[in-house]
Amino acid sequence: MMIRYTPIFLLLLLSSVVSSRLINEDGLIKLPSYDDNSILKIGFPNSDDDDIVGTKWAVLIAGSDGYWNYRHQADICHAYQLLKKGGLKDENIVVFMYDDIAYNEENPRQGVIINSPFGSDVYAGVPKDYTGKAVNVKNFFAALLGDKAALTGGSGKVVDSGPNDHIFVYYSDHGGAGVIGMPTNPYLYADDLIDTLKKKHALGAYKSLVFYLESCESGSMFEGILPDGLNIYATTASNAYESSWGTYCPGEDEIPPEYDTCLGDLYSVAWMEDSEKRNLREETLKQQYELVKKRTGSNAFYGSNVMQYGDVELNKDVLYTYMGTNPVNDNITRVDENSLRPTSTVAVNQRDADLVHFWSKLRKAPEGSTRKAEAQKKFLEAMSHRAHVDNSVELIGKLLFGIGKGSEMLKTVRPAGQPLVDNWKCLKSLVRTFEAHCGSLSQYGMKHMRSFANICNAGITTEQMAEASGQACPSIPSNPWSSLHKGFTA
Repeated sequence: MMIRYTPIFLLLLLSSVVSSRLINEDGLIKLPSYDDNSILKIGFPNSDDDDIVGTKWAVLIAGSDGYWNYRHQADICHAYQLLKKGGLKDENIVVFMYDDIAYNEENPRQGVIINSPFGSDVYAGVPKDYTGKAVNVKNFFAALLGDKAALTGGSGKVVDSGPNDHIFVYYSDHGGAGVIGMPTNPYLYADDLIDTLKKKHALGAYKSLVFYLESCESGSMFEGILPDGLNIYATTASNAYESSWGTYCPGEDEIPPEYDTCLGDLYSVAWMEDSEKRNLREETLKQQYELVKKRTGSNAFYGSNVMQYGDVELNKDVLYTYMGTNPVNDNITRVDENSLRPTSTVAVNQRDADLVHFWSKLRKAPEGSTRKAEAQKKFLEAMSHRAHVDNSVELIGKLLFGIGKGSEMLKTVRPAGQPLVDNWKCLKSLVRTFEAHCGSLSQYGMKHMRSFANICNAGITTEQMAEASGQACPSIPSNPWSSLHKGFTA
């Protein structure tokens, strides 16, 4: 005899069979034969996914300006398009970008930004909430904390999240040990970032937060200072002491010849191109981390070690929780890893991308032309600034520690798991002291932040630093690329 069950009876039967240990905290039922990444959603008519997993929020920030830094704003715009296709609403996506690229006179496609050689326009429709001078540390922290009263300029949009919500933060820029850049000053220090994340956690204003960071030495922003228990998972383009890399740069065969700048960053392109080809309801943070790590560090001549920090167990979460997913990919079950690797064999150290830009312009400009003279001038100014900063820091090290030990002291790298510096106030003070005598470090000079941290860790006082800096830099170069026009980084 066939037994018929009514819908109500089936629901009651299901309730009695499924124990509490099979229901996770998001209200999703996991069957015994399923692994952590395979879940069965019990849906009801007119139910909304956000009612199950909380509201998805995102903060996207490009921390640079200047056409030679094209790739950072291209990264951020690409991320916006990805999240938008994933179902996030504009009201829940906060975008910081200087916005001097799309209509820059050097841009060969006015009003268009691309993030790969054959990519589509990623600039269209981007909600530019904070542009120009409104892209600053204070506004970034205020937006993340949901503190509208602390904002200055911009759209006023903030992450007004609640305890069941999920936040995705993506930051793309230059960096140094313990610091990441801004197009305005001051730059963003690691201790201030961690303090802000702790405040957000104390507010009870999220369930989990994921942070993707693209910059040189980006691991130093979390290494030894991001505590467990904040429900924060972070991945970085590099470890605490190595550079990250630009990609799709001039000189590659597939790059349109009219572009004189890198179109993207290797780590950033890796996670976004992966996300575009996957069903993010199934792929986990861990799976993406492993794939991006392999792609970003797969070449013997360039690449960096992608890292993860914080509450690493969160990497079991599916990417959909933070990024949504493009419905076009709903039937995708597996993507061949080889299809996600870069076809090019060229990448550029982030700190040299400006030189690649100037050199490309210099190489293509007609002999004897004004364009060639201007390109040569900018290239030489950039090189002069680099030499000034490098020589000044090296001399300061010798003055403080002696000719024999100076270089070794400045280059020391602490063991993994230790923070960059014991006293962050000391680090900021020494940077200000150096810049008062020698001029701004600028984006390139951030490579020396570890040297300043080591000077602090060695017990050097501000007074000793001032004396050494004064001897190393009797005058500040007037080169506009270098010193006097952007103020202190701290």
